[in-house]
Amino acid sequence: MLILPISVFQIASVCLLALIVTSADYSLDIKERKEKATKLPPCKACTALVDSFKLGLEKTSRGKHAGGDAAWEEEKLRSYKTSEVRFVEIQENLCQEKKRGQDQCHTMANDYEPLLEEWFTQKQTEADLQDWLCVQKLQFCCPPGHYGSECKPCNECEGNGKCKGDGTRKGNGQCACDAGYSGTNCNECSKGYYEAFRDSKKLLCSECHNACTKEEGCTGAGPKACSKCNEGWRWLETHGCQDVNECIDVPRVCRPNQFCVNNDGSYTCLECDRSCDGCDGDGPDMCKQCANGYTLKEGKCQDESSEQRDKYVNITRFLTYFGLCVATCVIFQSSTHIAYIVGAAVAIYIAASEYWLTSNPQAANKPQLDTKQLEEMIMKSL
Repeated sequence: MLILPISVFQIASVCLLALIVTSADYSLDIKERKEKATKLPPCKACTALVDSFKLGLEKTSRGKHAGGDAAWEEEKLRSYKTSEVRFVEIQENLCQEKKRGQDQCHTMANDYEPLLEEWFTQKQTEADLQDWLCVQKLQFCCPPGHYGSECKPCNECEGNGKCKGDGTRKGNGQCACDAGYSGTNCNECSKGYYEAFRDSKKLLCSECHNACTKEEGCTGAGPKACSKCNEGWRWLETHGCQDVNECIDVPRVCRPNQFCVNNDGSYTCLECDRSCDGCDGDGPDMCKQCANGYTLKEGKCQDESSEQRDKYVNITRFLTYFGLCVATCVIFQSSTHIAYIVGAAVAIYIAASEYWLTSNPQAANKPQLDTKQLEEMIMKSL
């Protein structure tokens, strides 16, 4: 076997690690660039610009002029709140925190810089930037609760849905109801749901029990309130819809050499253990009878050849030990000192192997003699 110097492995490992890191960084860089180049809808892009500008306002809210006499600068120049210095500071960091649509945000910041400066110097204390810029000036958005090119009022969705196009210049103003709700204003329960609560302001719809059909629905909670039982369920006057145990009620529901597991409203067929010829459950202890090549021992179907294989493995192991002892004796004829070292190594190896096999019964069936490790141990002793 060709053994390469350690330095070669180290160099190869470093190169491989560098390649992996470079590939990961490249993939991440491509993903980030795609995110930054993403084009957002006009209203959403304008809102992103406004949010970034407001973040800049928040970060510079406690700033002041950089000169030595701040009071004089505030009096003779302009207040820092509306100063050009503060505006430039905000502009320098504008859109930097945006991962999605950052390029578009920078473009809009450049295109509409005069409008941003106008609001900053003249309207900052009078109007909200989102409403002033995105709704009134650029007309990319509508006020909340309005939609479309004319910013018409949305339908009232009773808190159970969302207006299509809400706050934008698109959509039709109709309600997109949440799951379980229906109707023009989302003030009704959809199929498969029932009214759990209703008053003049609030409607709460809850899902029917899974024992009920979605088409017929239910009148309340639980399987007793079903209008009609779902497939896999049957009606009992005292309990309502009850699960049908197909594993008991349906003959030969699974194929041969499978066993049945009952579920709510259905069942599952699973394969028997390979040691079984028919079974009542999973594992070699659930066999109706053993498959060919297996015999029943201690309540389990076991491989007939396993016992013979274990005997062969044990004989082979002890022959290996015997061979090591003979080799030690042969070495003893040549050098007593070396024989003592090899003998000690063999004794340690045998003791360790037997201890490991005893403490790991599952591994005892397939012991492996690590001759390479023994060889290294002997060479180190020499």
